[in-house]
Order: sequence, then C-alpha cells, then structure tokens
Amino acid sequence: MNFKEPLTEHVAQFAHTTRYEDLPADVVQLGKKAILDCLGLALGGSIAEGSVILRRQIAGYGCAGGPASLFGTGLRSHARFAALANGMAMHSDEFDDTHNPSRIHPSAAVVAAVLAAAEAADCSGSDVLTAFNVGVEASCKISIATDGAHYQRGYHSTGSVGVFGATAAVCNLQRLPADTIVTALGIAGSEAAGVRENFGTMTKPLHAGRAAESAVDAAELAAMGFTATPTILEGPLGFFQACAGKYDPQVLLETLGNPWTIADPGIAVKPFPSGRLTHPGMCGLEQILIAHAISPAQVKRIGVKTNRQLPGNLTYHAPVTGLQGKFSMEFCLASILLFRKAGLTEFTDEIVNRADVQEAIRKIDYTCYSDEEAAANGYPLLATFIEVDLLDGRQFSTRVDVARGSPPISMTEEEVAEKFRQCAAYASWPQERSEKIIEATLGLEKLARVTDLTSLLLRTD
Repeated sequence: MNFKEPLTEHVAQFAHTTRYEDLPADVVQLGKKAILDCLGLALGGSIAEGSVILRRQIAGYGCAGGPASLFGTGLRSHARFAALANGMAMHSDEFDDTHNPSRIHPSAAVVAAVLAAAEAADCSGSDVLTAFNVGVEASCKISIATDGAHYQRGYHSTGSVGVFGATAAVCNLQRLPADTIVTALGIAGSEAAGVRENFGTMTKPLHAGRAAESAVDAAELAAMGFTATPTILEGPLGFFQACAGKYDPQVLLETLGNPWTIADPGIAVKPFPSGRLTHPGMCGLEQILIAHAISPAQVKRIGVKTNRQLPGNLTYHAPVTGLQGKFSMEFCLASILLFRKAGLTEFTDEIVNRADVQEAIRKIDYTCYSDEEAAANGYPLLATFIEVDLLDGRQFSTRVDVARGSPPISMTEEEVAEKFRQCAAYASWPQERSEKIIEATLGLEKLARVTDLTSLLLRTD
C-alpha cells in the first residue's frame, strides 16, 4: 500500500473548492429532501429520554443563550452544543436516512453540524446546501473505501466516519483554506468513535451528536492554529489502517463527487423508525397481510429468513424496551402483524411489553440462509424471505430485496414532507409552523439567511 497517496489532502481540496454552482440540479433537490427529513427527526427526537438527559447536561455547563438553536426546544447555546443536541435528536428514533454499501446514516451528523455553524455565522441557504452535500459525499465515500471492513470491526460508521463528513461540511461552510481543512480532518480523526455494541441504547444516537459536535470543534481549533497530522486518512497509523485494516484509495481519488452518492446510487429515507435491516421483512409482511386480509388471530407462525450478517445488528430476539425493539426483527414484525404499522408511537417500553405483543413475538421464527445459498442465487445483502402460516393450513410467502423508501423506490418530496408532519405532530409541534418549515426547507437555496428557517424550529410557548 502506498501511504503517500494524498487522500486527506484530496478530501480537503474537495471541501475547499466546491461551491453551490458546482452542484447538479438533482443533488440540490435531493439535499433539500434529506435536510427536511432530518429536521422532522430533530423535532420528534427532541422529546426522547436520551435527548432530555443530554440537554440537562448541556444546561449544566452554564452556556445558555448562544447563537445556535437546540431544535424542538426554546434553548440556544454555543454551536458545538447545539450540534451535539440536534445530532443526537436526529438519530434518537433510528429514523434517519441510510446508505448502503457504506453502512452509514449519512445526513444527521452533517445537518446538525452545518446548521449550528451556519446559525453562528449567519450563512445563506445555498451555503448550507453546498456544505451539506460536501459532507454527505465525504462520509459515504470514506466509508465505501473500507469496503465494510471498518464496520465489521464493530465501529458505528455514523459516528466514526460521520465526523469526517461533518468536519468537511463545516469547513466548506466557513470557506476555510485547504491546509486548514487538512488540519481539521486530522483533529476529527482522533474523534472518530462509536461502537456497535451500544446499539439499542441511548448511546447509539449520541454517536451522531458527538460527530457533529466534534466537527464544529475541529474546524474552530484548526482555524485558530491548532495542529494535527496532514495524513489522518492514509497514514501508516491513520484512520484507514487503524480502524479498517484496508482501504481502496481510488474510491476517494476517482469518485468523490463523481458521481454524487446522494444521487447515484442514492440515499434511503426510512419508512419505519427501526434498524434498516428490518425494513424489507416489514414491507413483505405488510404486503401479505393486506393482500390476503389476514387478521392477527389467523396467524400461527411467521417465518423470516435473512442474510446471516443481519442478526449481528438485530440482536434483541426478546426485547423488553422500545430501544431494543428497534433492533429486533421479531418485534418489528409483531408490530406490523398486530397494528399494521410500526411508527414512533409503537416503539415504546409499554408497547413492547404488552402481552399480545410478546405473544406475537413468540410466533416469529427467525433463521438465516447460508453464504453459499446467497452466492449461488445472487441474493443482495438485504434479501429477506417472509412466510406466513395460518391456522387453517394456508401459507403465503414473498421475497423482498428493497424496502419502501430505498432506491429505486425512493420516497417522493411530498412523502418526506408527510413524514416530517408526523414527526412534528409526535412532538406536539404547531401545524402552521410545520408547514412553514417545509416550505422554507424546500426553498432553502432562496434563503439569504438560514436563521429564517432555524428560528421556526425553536419553541416559543
């Protein structure tokens, strides 16, 4: 491996030179849709228990009244703490967008960092859109370069890789020199953290919040003259070697912004607030139940078969909390069976522990097909098989490779707007203000001041 490939410098140059005029029209539109999705999640996630605890900690620092908003609340603080709180809120309900094969939730940390920094600097909407797309692109391509090795080691890429994308985004927003961006990325590399063992707990969404906070911090320190290695990605003891053990430099050197990941292959917007690995099965069961008008009482057994890698994340086969339910194939399917839905109101401790839910969970038979079968039949990673056995002896089955909301069956702009409305309503956000947020976000490039949008995300009552 040639450690002299200037990968960190290449990412820094991308962040330094990219301007709004460089963004293709579809990338602009997709960026606005992704930001709108995150803002809804920020409102919904602001009432999560972990978010409330985190804000209590931030309040204890005695730095209230800063330039940046803690969305869904009436609080303001320093940009780094707003980024922290908003990043955690956006990821709290496991409802934020995802990208495969980079195994990352790309938008939350970037949106949280960029909007906090943009409020503090009074930036425009087009500046925010540019920085957002730079950050998401950097995150996805850095993660893709490891070909899953980083994730397989147990890292949660949303935090450990997301910090690089969020840092590149903030640096782009602030128009920092390329050499300063190299330093900021070097600082961010020592903040690249988050492990998958914490899935199903409040600490998982904290990964996105810390990535956003660290990005704001890294950009500030670098601009003040702080020092860091200029080879944080490619160095012999850098991120790729230490945290993945391998990488493909050509992913960054040849495909950064060419094509833009948000457009090709695209980002998946989630239809359910649970681990994305559960979604094909949930969609498949939904299809069978609706097509054959099946009631819960008719069901004897539900068989689900997936790639053997999926249970590595879906570890809760007998969940007892709402957070565990988000990483439980059994609960997710039980929710679809009993309620024909699985939204924010279903993933609660109370619902998970209901007697009828626990009974339905016991009807779920979760198995995996072999690697040999997957290879022989060309199954994609998320190929999921569902069987529904009825008490009267009938059986229905289906295979789902792509869940609703994932490319090529992506959510429309209006579907994302409706998801925003549902998240906002969950947080008891005023409907009139929600509509103004949707309008402002979908016209983000027209805003001379992004505070015209962020002010709508502050509670005034």
